[in-house]
Amino acid sequence: MTDARPLAPGSTIGIVGGGQLGRMAALAAARLGYRVHIYCPETASPAAQVAAEATVAAYDDRERLAAFAQAVDVITFEFENIPAESVRLLAERVPVRPSWRVLDVAQDRIHEKRFFNDNGIATPPWREVASAADLAAAVEAIGRPAVLKSTRLGYDGKGQVKIGPDADLNQAWAAMGAPVGVLEGFVDFAGEVSVIVARGVHGEVAVFDPAWNVHTDHILDTTTIPAPITAAEADAAVRIARTCAETLGLVGLLAVEMFLTRDGRLLANEMAPRPHNSGHWTIDACITDQFEQFVRAVCGLPLGSPERHSDAVMRNLIGEDADQWLDILRDPGAKLHLYGKAESRPGRKMGHVTRLVARQR
Repeated sequence: MTDARPLAPGSTIGIVGGGQLGRMAALAAARLGYRVHIYCPETASPAAQVAAEATVAAYDDRERLAAFAQAVDVITFEFENIPAESVRLLAERVPVRPSWRVLDVAQDRIHEKRFFNDNGIATPPWREVASAADLAAAVEAIGRPAVLKSTRLGYDGKGQVKIGPDADLNQAWAAMGAPVGVLEGFVDFAGEVSVIVARGVHGEVAVFDPAWNVHTDHILDTTTIPAPITAAEADAAVRIARTCAETLGLVGLLAVEMFLTRDGRLLANEMAPRPHNSGHWTIDACITDQFEQFVRAVCGLPLGSPERHSDAVMRNLIGEDADQWLDILRDPGAKLHLYGKAESRPGRKMGHVTRLVARQR
């Protein structure tokens, strides 16, 4: 279902997923006068804590999905690991932005890599694998070291197995734990860059400045703005993100993560059609942050300016890091964001802190 008319304040945005991205999107929506209805299986989710309404049900519960669609004016999602069939069902009843077709590409690593390559966007070498025998052939073609990843439901290092020089391929296949996977060759890269792009219902585009990301144990640790890259590299990264958003016909927000090789090439790693961890700095450093921009695009509103007014370093608070909240607040230059999660666990994103520096012009 499509409708390009702006959604008036007072309308209800349905968000599928109840995590911190949904929480921050709901807060941005409230500032613009919208109500938010969260749909997710978890009770007392971070997003539901700040939403007007919540439905607690499985992502494949057709009856509850239909009732959810009837209660909202537009639907979006805050993570990709939801059944595309459920999104198609919702789209028959109410506008869904981005579309289920975008979700179908982004939630499957094989579809995603083919999309990149079909559109002239380079990626690390990769092979589809559906058995231990396939894995052996792929390793022979790509070489070691490499990494085996599940095609779906993988994030923050989940569903990934490193293939080192002495790795047993049968054990690696079993450890990956999915019927189909992707083997990716290792890249000698200088760092990772991400670009977040918004695209509206009429095709207008707004792009945030490229960010420089550092990971620890497969989880984003810090994002730094501006990224320490050349102007030519920044322009190339923005072109890749714009190409993806425009080719997909995206309405919403898209984050594209890329490796920057030591010889200055950009290789697309993955993309996510929703707000992204590497864009949290925009809340405190931009005229329009990624969450407000997300709401604007989904509601058919004019896009805001993504201009950066400050340089920034964002650090994720993982597990017990969030216990230092009082020390963080003692720093008058720190902007603390906590996600309302009751239980701190190793590897769990509990919040983030952003520190700003006046932009050098």
